[in-house]
Amino acid sequence: MPRPDRRLENGRLAIHRHPLAVRLWHWLNLACLLALLTSGLQIFNAHPALYMGKASAFDRPVMAMTAVETSTGGYRGVTRLFGRSWDTTGLFGASREGADMADRGFPRWITLPPGRDLATGRRWHFFFAWIFVLNGAAYLVWGLGGRTRRELWPSGAEIRGIGRQVWDHLRLRLPKGEAARRYNVLQKLSYLAVLLVLLPLMVLTGLTMSPGMDAAAPWLPVLFGGRQTARSIHFLTASGVVLFTLVHVAMVFAAGVINEMRSMITGRYVIDPREGSAEERP
Repeated sequence: MPRPDRRLENGRLAIHRHPLAVRLWHWLNLACLLALLTSGLQIFNAHPALYMGKASAFDRPVMAMTAVETSTGGYRGVTRLFGRSWDTTGLFGASREGADMADRGFPRWITLPPGRDLATGRRWHFFFAWIFVLNGAAYLVWGLGGRTRRELWPSGAEIRGIGRQVWDHLRLRLPKGEAARRYNVLQKLSYLAVLLVLLPLMVLTGLTMSPGMDAAAPWLPVLFGGRQTARSIHFLTASGVVLFTLVHVAMVFAAGVINEMRSMITGRYVIDPREGSAEERP
């Protein structure tokens, strides 16, 4: 049963926006994703290239971050994507370690652990991966009881009005007042894409890269067209989750960081019913 609104000063209302289960799932997922991203980049640095198919075609990578030795004995970073190359010195391929440029796919400040330690990176990655999977499974079991359909599934009217929502968001005219009680159609579609597409793909492709899982479930590599294709998809889906997170954080600041953070910590979100929604303003 929804908790009642609480009336505040100046006619504002404190509504109960996020139940405890959603708040716990959100923060645990954030911790897991940060650990998975940084440890995953540590693993990627062991061989910073992506391929398609069953085996690594070293002379034909889809994407590669390499270091080219310069005439002065240092390194220049080069990133290749579909046959085209860019100088990415200092960020990809070669980054600074102390006074020198080191041969690294991703720089040390974004990997866990910072130094070159593949074994530790793998242990961190697998540990948080299983926490992430169990947390997601618990949320799906809980959410399939009605919350996912009730809160995240868009109506036909919302789909038809998606163009207006996109235009309003581009101008940072975000829903206010009563419209802020519920997710807008762009939030719903992005959350569904992450929950039902990106995260399941990331988990399945991650399992496909495990030789032990391949032996137990040989259909996994076949499903994705080979372990190297699965590795590339894993990298792309992880990149999609990072992009979603960056946009999500930007929208939190645009909508009001204090109010948004309070709602994800205490569950309470403050609205002013006298304010019109983005759809109601000319």
